[in-house]
Amino acid sequence: MCSVEVVEGPVVTRRQELGAASARSLLLTVLGEFVLPDERPVWTATLIDLLADVGVAEKAARQAIMRTADSGWIEASRVGRETRWTLTAAGTRLLREGTDRIYGFAADDRPWDGRWLVMTVGVPENNRALRQRLRTRLGWTGLGSVNATTWVTPRVDREPEACRVLDELGLTIGSWSFVATAGRLGDERSLARTAWDLDAIERRYEDFLELVGRPRPRTDRQALVAQIRLVQEWRRFPLLDPGLPRELLPPRWSGNRAAEVFRERHAAWAPRAAAAWAELARRH
Repeated sequence: MCSVEVVEGPVVTRRQELGAASARSLLLTVLGEFVLPDERPVWTATLIDLLADVGVAEKAARQAIMRTADSGWIEASRVGRETRWTLTAAGTRLLREGTDRIYGFAADDRPWDGRWLVMTVGVPENNRALRQRLRTRLGWTGLGSVNATTWVTPRVDREPEACRVLDELGLTIGSWSFVATAGRLGDERSLARTAWDLDAIERRYEDFLELVGRPRPRTDRQALVAQIRLVQEWRRFPLLDPGLPRELLPPRWSGNRAAEVFRERHAAWAPRAAAAWAELARRH
């Protein structure tokens, strides 16, 4: 049985993270990349100006700002007729957790000890909505489904988070979790392919590599825009990719190359992007 501690606070939904590059998700990328480390308020005009560079119309940008404020992630202060925004404690926590997940995922190459977390969860056949919520939430946590009732991951440290999902869905009673190693029957790479659509994930990595392989930025402002797009695209992968150890991945896994390219591009563009952000903030 699972024992969990429920932590209240704002969350970013899987739909927000995996959907198209909406105004709000792009705003979160800007806040996490520049406002969070800068630790200073940012003017509305600065956000609107920068979001325009990544294709967000002014009306959509203002709506995104207000919805983010309504969610409790930023708060406003008036200076004359102008408004500037500061991250709230909840917004700071949310963005730090997101940043840790994004960059921790890119650098995650932990050795695997051969153990699996196995969870069995019973959901009534006629409750399709609950089954879908379970699939979405456990998938976000990094677990894959072998069949309708059995979920697995080679990252056993994800058990507390998975247990929290079951608790929130009211599925703790009648569910079980085990930590085990494989026996004589079956092949663990085949198990991984059964639990996750690795071909679809690899295609997303190849699309990412094609996108970031386009012409490099020439100016600091172009580097700023390029970094936003780079992070915006990469932030989806911690939710798509379960982060399997190398022993379970296909040969020449595109995700390895994608992570390397992400780190290289971000390191190369970050100083120029920071300079452009500082200049943009001063202008407003």
